[in-house]
Amino acid sequence: MRIMKTKRSKSIVAAATMMVVLLSACGSHPTAQESPKAEASASDAEQTAAAQGGELTYALATSPDTLDPHRSGLAVAVRVLRTIYDSLVVQLPDNTIKPWLAKEWTVSEDGLSYTFKLREDVKFHDGTPFNAEAVKFNFDRILDPATKAANAAALLQPYESSEVIDEYTVKLNLSTPSRAFLGNLSQALLGIVSPTAAKQYGDQLGQHPVGTGPYKFVKWEENAGIQVERNPDYHWAPELVDNPGAPYLDSVNFRIIPEEATRIGSVQSKQVLAAETVPPQNAIALKNHAELQLLQTNTVGLPYTLFFNLDHAPWNELKARQAVQLAVDVDAIVKTLYLGTYERAWSPLTPGTFGYDPSLENSIQPDLTKANQLLDELGWVKGADGIREKDGKKLTLHYVDGTPNREKRNDIAVIIQQQLKQIGIAVEVEITKDVRTVVYTNGDYDLYGNSQVNSDPNALYSFYHSYDPNGQPTLSRLNSPEVDEWLEQGRVEKDDAKRAELYKKVQHYIIDNAIILPIYVFPYTVAASQSVQGIKFDSLGYPLFNDVSLKK
Repeated sequence: MRIMKTKRSKSIVAAATMMVVLLSACGSHPTAQESPKAEASASDAEQTAAAQGGELTYALATSPDTLDPHRSGLAVAVRVLRTIYDSLVVQLPDNTIKPWLAKEWTVSEDGLSYTFKLREDVKFHDGTPFNAEAVKFNFDRILDPATKAANAAALLQPYESSEVIDEYTVKLNLSTPSRAFLGNLSQALLGIVSPTAAKQYGDQLGQHPVGTGPYKFVKWEENAGIQVERNPDYHWAPELVDNPGAPYLDSVNFRIIPEEATRIGSVQSKQVLAAETVPPQNAIALKNHAELQLLQTNTVGLPYTLFFNLDHAPWNELKARQAVQLAVDVDAIVKTLYLGTYERAWSPLTPGTFGYDPSLENSIQPDLTKANQLLDELGWVKGADGIREKDGKKLTLHYVDGTPNREKRNDIAVIIQQQLKQIGIAVEVEITKDVRTVVYTNGDYDLYGNSQVNSDPNALYSFYHSYDPNGQPTLSRLNSPEVDEWLEQGRVEKDDAKRAELYKKVQHYIIDNAIILPIYVFPYTVAASQSVQGIKFDSLGYPLFNDVSLKK
């Protein structure tokens, strides 16, 4: 099996260092307030080493919701967004932050303002100049309620306002200090869109995306595919990739193929050159394949997690949630469905995320006797059909999942339905195409699964803090003053050890109170022809196509 790892290009690093806000569980973290200068580009020889031209066909597991980065809420969209849009800064695999559209920056002593010096040679695909006004427009757009920027707005917190100092200098003001802010600016959902295009297309920008990225948007055929083409003027790639200039490929054609067997079969039959989210059985088979390769990277952030809706009875009662926690055999689910290719999750965080607490591993084991006892104590009595009843009402759990069956998540629902029947809970599984309405707008669920790719534990804030800036409750509906305080302190704590302890408290509270059921840690996998060279992954596990070439 070929495992691709991101390489850092050789570069000249300026003497000044920067304040690093995204941390990892290992390694040192410089804390000086000034950023490094932009780095030297690769040599001309490096630029011409790869084969030029051709189209990469890349199969996606589902269709993006939109190509407007500020409105998107799907990880699959980021695969495409990253070809079209750039960010102010880039995060490397060691979690250091380096220049991209911003060439340097300083942070005020109180941590409440970030001043960025921007590149002066960048243009959007439509010819609009990239400058300080464009940056201000973007971040103010995210804050505008009319944009409906849920995910981007959460990442941008606690941004408050921008000041244009001069044409290529912008100052970002925060309401409170944030250890995660600079790293969040590197994420694709905070990518910089053309102000001209945003004004022209309004809420339809997602169908007409315009950025500064290495590829330009060509077309989007609904439920069929998205095509982007080489941006010949591109010469400001970040240090994360080896190729500083325009991509080697002429174009990338993202094809939407939801069905797993069909998607991987399309690579095997050479209908596409690469396909994402490889089923476990195929991943095993590809280890020694003569014509295909398996590319794989681990993701960080929040694992795939099932969230209880704490607003719904009886799941607002601790004993009811603990009964489910003790009856669901997560080990059996992960081993059965993923054949050893996925890691079981134990915490609200993945092991690669700063602050992860390994003491939670093996802390919860299946115990049907205890689970039954807890439900007995709550007065739920088994009826003739084996389902528990109380006050004439059946004990049911409304389990909602989306379609298509991404990463066998629908199959998880079926297994949990069988497991909970053993303790007298009837699980009603609803598979919907409209998760946004059912879950986020109507809150019509007892159990719903989600995950988030993020390198900082501050990601827990938008899932478990009681306050939501968009006026919507979080998935868990958790309202804990203790958790709120720990999450707020974690955002600003400068001491790494103290910060890690705060997030350990959050993790223990969530597991001890059975707020969630962590299921698995997601590895991002790609099956590709051996002719495909140079696919790399960013620090969050998303594919990058700057260095990709096709061996002829």
